[in-house]
Order: sequence, then C-alpha cells, then structure tokens
Amino acid sequence: MEPQPESYTPSTRSSLLVRIRNLEDQRAWEEFVEIYTPLIYGYCRRHDLQEGDAADVAQESMRAVARSIGKFEYDPQRGKFRNWLLTVVQNKLRNFLAQQQQQPELAGESTLDLRRGRDSTPGDESIWEAEYYRTLFNWAANRIRGEFHESTWRAFWQTTIDERDGKEVAESLGMSVGAVYVAKSRVIARLKEQILSVDAEEGIAPHFSL
Repeated sequence: MEPQPESYTPSTRSSLLVRIRNLEDQRAWEEFVEIYTPLIYGYCRRHDLQEGDAADVAQESMRAVARSIGKFEYDPQRGKFRNWLLTVVQNKLRNFLAQQQQQPELAGESTLDLRRGRDSTPGDESIWEAEYYRTLFNWAANRIRGEFHESTWRAFWQTTIDERDGKEVAESLGMSVGAVYVAKSRVIARLKEQILSVDAEEGIAPHFSL
C-alpha cells in the first residue's frame, strides 16, 4: 500500500503539484518527470544501485506518485511533498532489494552485496532535502537563463553562487555596484517565481537571499 500524499500550503497559482492531479495533463507530467526523475535516480545511485536498477526504481516511484496524487489535498498543518516523495522512494528501494535477494540469479553483483531491506542511512533526509533544493534550482535556472542578458546573469551568478564581492564583480563586468545588485535581485525574483510554479510549499523560495 502506497503512503498517502501529505497536504501542502496553497498559493495564488496552481503549482505543478496541483496540476499533476489531472493524469491527463501530459505537459504537467512531462515536467514533473523531467524535474524529479534525476533526483530519485541520484538517490538510488547513492545507495549503490546499478544504473539500470536505479532507473527502474525511479520509474516505479513515479508510478506510485501517479497512483496516489489524486488524493492530494491542501492542509498547511501536514507534511511537505518532498518528505512524502522520499518515503515513496525508500519503500520502492526496499521492495526492489527484497525482490533481488529472493531472486539472486537476476541480480547484479553489486546489488547482491546490499543488505536486504536496507533502511535509510544517517543523514539521508538532510542529503535528500539538499538535493531537492539543488534539483529545483538547476531546473529553474536552466528555464530562465535565456530571459536575461549575459551581464545580468553573470552578476547574479558571481555574487550569489560564487559568493564574490559585489564591488569586485562590478569592476569585472564594467557595471556599477548598484547595477550588479539590481541584476541579482531581478534574477532571484524570477527564480523564486519559477520554483514556486513547481512547488508552492513555504520554505523553498526563501533559500535565495537578497
């Protein structure tokens, strides 16, 4: 039995997590798969699964989400989607390992070395959360990159991601310090908007500081 989705804080827009309740919304599901499959795949690979096995578990996890997401309801008092998704993935991983242990002739050498029913390792949740944020950031950054001039993007990237001093960045780009921080603010605002279009949960967008 799949764990039921927890509920989420509403926003003024319908986030992707609302849109995928409609299984016929192909565009929403394509976007969902594009964003979250690499996250799940990476988690499985960190747990020593071979490439093909990790891809299978990721696919099974997506199927589990599709079966359960129709019960999605908003409730700010309950848990976050990323926590529910981690539970789904962990369950699918345990199921996969148990099946492989029961059928050793079908398992690869590295899979057989895994402990049966392996639970999450210490720090799993914090690593998952960090990867979750990183996944959404990378996806959003790739989506909006073409909306900005090169100098604007570099001003944002160098001050925010590379954590360089604003004056130093301004000198290297031939901009005023004020223009650098205006550029940074513009890109961060757009990043927040793009991320919230996927997941409107409180706590994601504030990870970008102005």
